[in-house]
Amino acid sequence: MTATLGLGSAQFGCDYGISNPRGRVAEDEVRQILKLAADCGLKTIDVAPYGGDVERILGRCWPFPSPFKPQIRTLRIEKGLDWLESRLKRSVDHMGLARAQVALIDNAEDLMGPQGDALWARLEKLKSEGLFKSIGINATLKDRPVLLAKRFKPDLMQLPCSLLDQRLVQNGDIEALAALGTEVQIRSVFLQGLMFVPRQDLPANLQPVGPQLSRIRRHLAETGTDPLHAALSFALNLKGVSSVIVGVTSAAELRAVIAASDRPKPDLAWESFALKDEVALDPDLWYKDFSGEPRPLAANGYIRAA
Repeated sequence: MTATLGLGSAQFGCDYGISNPRGRVAEDEVRQILKLAADCGLKTIDVAPYGGDVERILGRCWPFPSPFKPQIRTLRIEKGLDWLESRLKRSVDHMGLARAQVALIDNAEDLMGPQGDALWARLEKLKSEGLFKSIGINATLKDRPVLLAKRFKPDLMQLPCSLLDQRLVQNGDIEALAALGTEVQIRSVFLQGLMFVPRQDLPANLQPVGPQLSRIRRHLAETGTDPLHAALSFALNLKGVSSVIVGVTSAAELRAVIAASDRPKPDLAWESFALKDEVALDPDLWYKDFSGEPRPLAANGYIRAA
């Protein structure tokens, strides 16, 4: 059984994506994207409050009653749990809703700190009060997601995984989480745009993987498979995965994603596409200069689909 598609919304509030030339999506375009998503039965909307004024934009642009099931990411807990709870409630209110589907802890490090148990207890309280139907954790490989799931027993785990970054498939974590009864959702299925960036446009830190990316694209071309279809086929057919979050900047891109997701899975040597380069697999390192300091970014997230 293939996973279902969900929609990322960060690009609605700010520039987002290594190969996104459009910048922030205009509200008229957001309305078209959401209408198409609703017409095609997409339900999950991933909402990041730090990405501009995304919640208010969604509240203004989606149809009412909303057919979507938004999942809201938490901000960091430096301002305290009371503030975090208030911010989550405000996010739901800004979208014009009485409740949301998921409260998603956006940084697993918050759970590993001294307030981790208290943070989880606060989200469980909001779930019991009906503000959220489920609570989950956004984690990466370094967060040891299976151990997190065994400790906190989240309803959902969101993980980065892609044709280029297969680490959580190869180490068995995705299947192990599903065996625990945890819903597994994957994001960054285009490795934040790396799948589509021309070799000459790669940042300096990514130039070492340029030859491998060229070989991958050449192999896909030889087999008659476009990169979008390959990336989505890999993600949607992973054992143990229930949903896949993608980001787009236009209704045309969403149509391309939906069309590609409906095509049969091609017969490819999937393991051969996996990158091993540590910098390429960690987007936080992509734009650091040679002194190790991060450079200002215009974009750092989802990819244009087309």
